[in-house]
Amino acid sequence: MQITIRRGMPDDAAAMAQQMSAPEVFSGLRQMPYPTEALWRQQLEALNAPGKPDLLLVAVRDVDGVVVGSAGLHPAGSALRRRHAMFLGISVSTPAQRQGVGQALMTALLDYADNWAQVLRLELNVYADNAAAIRLYERCGFSVKGRMSAYAMRDGQYVESLAMARLHPKPPMLPSLVKSA
Repeated sequence: MQITIRRGMPDDAAAMAQQMSAPEVFSGLRQMPYPTEALWRQQLEALNAPGKPDLLLVAVRDVDGVVVGSAGLHPAGSALRRRHAMFLGISVSTPAQRQGVGQALMTALLDYADNWAQVLRLELNVYADNAAAIRLYERCGFSVKGRMSAYAMRDGQYVESLAMARLHPKPPMLPSLVKSA
């Protein structure tokens, strides 16, 4: 599948609401069922506000312009001592799963985090039974840092979640400062 990765914009609100309405998608995330276009428009406008450190990317199928996935980076918190960390989230629409969309979104997010955004640590949570997502994250350098029982309610049951993290593989260093005579 040929896709283009770009920043998510408020005009993507209807596509995001549709993607997040699929039970196969929202049940793998901490999203709630029945999202609205208005809610997604509000979220996309907020994420694109000047000065916001968040990044939301969408994967658009080249053949017809349909949004088939999204991924975001969000500050891990507002504390000064956590500015080096961001939280990652990703989703892929049901028909586009296992076709490289998740890998393409992850590649774009990792490039942004590693080469542009001064991110040292990336963090995420994934349901422990989401084997495909866990494999993707491990391929991208994430490792399990903890297991959380009864982390979230999904379809009437409490489910377990894994905390995963990835440190920058080659943290930037200052060049050697050589004094010239």
